[in-house]
Parts: sequence; C-alpha cells; structure tokens
Amino acid sequence: MTLLAVERIKLFTTRSPWWCALAALAVVIGFAAIISGAAPDGELTDVSLTQFGYGFGMAVIMVLAALSVTTEYRFSTIRTTFQAVPNRTSALLAKTGVVAMLSLVIGEVAAFGAWGLASVMRPEDLMLNTTAEWISVAGVGVVFALASVIAIAVGILIRHSAGAISLVLIYALAVENLIQLIPKIGKDIYDWMPFHVADRFLTGGPAAADAPLSQAGSLAYFAGFALVLLVISLVVANKRDA
Repeated sequence: MTLLAVERIKLFTTRSPWWCALAALAVVIGFAAIISGAAPDGELTDVSLTQFGYGFGMAVIMVLAALSVTTEYRFSTIRTTFQAVPNRTSALLAKTGVVAMLSLVIGEVAAFGAWGLASVMRPEDLMLNTTAEWISVAGVGVVFALASVIAIAVGILIRHSAGAISLVLIYALAVENLIQLIPKIGKDIYDWMPFHVADRFLTGGPAAADAPLSQAGSLAYFAGFALVLLVISLVVANKRDA
C-alpha cells in the first residue's frame, strides 16, 4: 500500500497525467458529439458507434503511461526509487497498478460520457439492452487499462520518452493496419494483432462472427499480450543498470 501511495503521489504531482486525462476525455466525448450531430436521423442505432473515438483516446492514455516511466529515467529519479525499494519488480508493479487504475477510470468516464451525450443528442434508442452493448461501453476502460500496461512495458524497455511514445503510437495507429497489405497472409496475421483483437472485444457480436476468438477470448488474448510484455520488461529492468 505504501508503494502504491508513493507512485500515486509521484504521478499526480506532474502535469502530464492531468493534461492527458483531459485530452482523452475530450477526444472520446468529442468524437461522439461529432458523430451524433452529423449522422442523419434514424441511422445511429449501434451503441458501439458512440465509442468511435476510443482508439484516439487510447493513444493518449498510452502516451500518459509511457511518460510515467520514461520521465523517471530521463531525470534519473528512477535510481532514487530503486535505492529506496531494492525490489525493482515491486516498485514497477506499483507504478503499473496506479497508472492502470487511472486509465481504467478515465476510460469509463470517457465511454459513458460519450454514450450519455449521444443518447441526449439522438432520437434513436441507445439504451444498453444487451451484453454486447454493455461491453462496447464499459469495456473501453478495461482496454485503456491494458493498453497502459503495454505502454509502461515499452517505456521500461526503451527508457526514452520520444522513442517509447513513437513506438506505441505508430504501432497502435498504423502498423497493425499496414500488416493487412502483406500479400496472401496479411489478413490472417492481422486477425491476431493485439489492438485489433481488443477492438473485436469491444465491437463483438454478429458483426464479428467470423473472428477467430470470442469476445471473452479476445479480452483474454489482449490481457495475455500485456502481461507477457510486462513480464519481459520487468526481467530486463532487473538485469540492467538503472
């Protein structure tokens, strides 16, 4: 609990988490407002469309998560942390837990804010009547939390803000889509790309009937990817100098 409190204090005494949180909320809710205002009457019947901007919000969250680690390496405060807590794994897991919880909260507020705004703006019935509809909204926070774990792991491995942020943003926003262009096998590989699988988790249902994994399986796969990457980063952090 002490480590969690320390990491919480370190996180919230910097400006970047506040600005990133506001940016994520603005992007997700803002896109919902744009979609709701632009769609003709009677066409916005899919609840998942209210979460159109979640991918951009997730990118902001990953920047927040990466910075939570790389700024410590940049200013060498990570050395002080490791001197105070020789067990590096515990210190980094505490940081990961705090950032993941913050990401979860931001994701839920953003998702339900976007859905609520769309419900007010549109005449269609956007009530959450099915399990799939609940997942498409409430699942955003879970995806944000797991994406933050991935970004933290990348931050631990690279240790430089520009490099870590560039990698997570380019991969999440571009690389997976470009994989589809590989002749013959691109589509098959794309079906197993982690962020595409996370999107399948949120938008699953009849439209995702041809997906190789169920919604539960998609979430487990994405969580497993985040966990494996975090474990690798912790092993590397314990083997090299701070």
